[in-house]
Parts: sequence; C-alpha cells; structure tokens
Amino acid sequence: MTNESVQSGPHGTKQLALITGGLGDIGRAIANSLARDGFDCLLVDVVDPEVGIAQSAEIAASADVGPESLTYAQCDVRNAAALETLISGLPRLDVAVVNAGVVQSSPFLTISADSWERQIGINLTGAFFTAQSATRKMAADDRSGLVIFMSSWVASRPWPEIAAYSASKAALDQLMRQIAMELAPLKIRAMSIAPGIVRAGMARDQLENEPQYAARVSRSIPLGEPQQAQDIADAVAFLASPRAKTMTGSVLLVDAGCSLGAAE
Repeated sequence: MTNESVQSGPHGTKQLALITGGLGDIGRAIANSLARDGFDCLLVDVVDPEVGIAQSAEIAASADVGPESLTYAQCDVRNAAALETLISGLPRLDVAVVNAGVVQSSPFLTISADSWERQIGINLTGAFFTAQSATRKMAADDRSGLVIFMSSWVASRPWPEIAAYSASKAALDQLMRQIAMELAPLKIRAMSIAPGIVRAGMARDQLENEPQYAARVSRSIPLGEPQQAQDIADAVAFLASPRAKTMTGSVLLVDAGCSLGAAE
C-alpha cells in the first residue's frame, strides 16, 4: 500500500487517525503503517508526555515520515471528560483505532472484583468513551469516518482463565454493530478486527518464558505460528484505505485460524 491509497481532505490536508494504546506493540505497528500510508497519527496512551513524545518520534523515524506526522497525547481512556476535550479539539478526525486494552489471566473462581472492573473499564467502557467522542467529532464536522475496534478471537471462542477479557471483547463487537447501524446515515462506519494469539505484550512474555503455554499455543493455531503485530497493523491499514470503503458492521478475523477450534 502506498501513500496514494489515502484520500486527502479539503485543500489537500492529510487525514488524521487517532490510535489509543498507541505505544504498545500493536499500537506502534499500526501507527507505523498508517503513517507510511500518508496519515497523520495521534497516539494516545498513559505514559508520561516526555516519554510518549520521544517514542512517537521514534515511530515517525521508522516510518520514514517527518516527526510532525505523529503526535502524542497522554490520556486514560476511562476518563470520558478528558477524552472528549482531547478529541473535540482536534482539527479533524477521519479514523479512530480503539486499541487500548488489558488482559489479566486468572481462573474464573478467583477473578477479583478489581481485576474484573479494570478489564471491563479499559476494554469496554474506555472503548465506548473513545468511540463516542470520536463519532461525535466526525458528526459535528459533517465528515464521514471510521471506527476500528481491536477485538479478539476469544470474543467468540473460550480460552482458559481470561473470562473478563473475553467477555469484554464479545460486548465490544456488539457495540461496534450498534454504532455501524445507527451511524450509517452519517456515513460513519465501524468495524472490529479480531486478532488471534499475537507475539506482543503479555502473550509475547508468556511465549518466551512459559514453555507449557507456548506448547498449548502452537497446538491451537492451525497455521502453526503466533502472529506478529505487523499482521494486525496490515489489517488496520486495509480497513482505513478506500479499498474497504463499503465495509461496516462486521468482524474481520485475522487470527491464523485460532477460531476454527477450541482451546485445550
């Protein structure tokens, strides 16, 4: 995909993509891909601004774009007021990638209230706040737009010891469908991407340090290998391109076949 795949806005201004969880492994890969495709990107995460700005500059350099193409804002997606202030003040917004998420592994019988509330708070409530502020901005500007939710293959298939996480992702997919249906008259689309087991974040640490987990994973992936963050970024870049302009209201499985069979 080249920069020509991105449609310019009025007077040739570049499209703007907002990416929550923008400094995680998958968020960084998404930012790199969208920047290469000609988007300006606003990365939203919870790290200190000094660190976030430095990491954004690193991503810009790796994407071979100017540092002005990637900016950073510190914001917790559970803070609805802060998100609304941030997003409503943007000059424009074309794509919102709702990528912030957390998973905490625990058997169902021992999930704590704090763990449940944290995962639902970030993965679902924070996604709702982000999507609502983003689509309000698009609607106020009378601009078509796209919201991409980062779901998971476990939204529809159980996997041991992640009940809170899988429940949050199942609800996220239904939220996506509601948005797609209600906002279609405004030319605002919504999609989910459902990755499989990605060699990123907590899963990467488990794959590298827990042989039993790594063996279970290898038996559960029909294509044989965990995915890379770039595999997910490629799917985001496709959905954000004109080639996907008629896609809305569906879940794009990018899971190396994980959803074809149940976990052991």
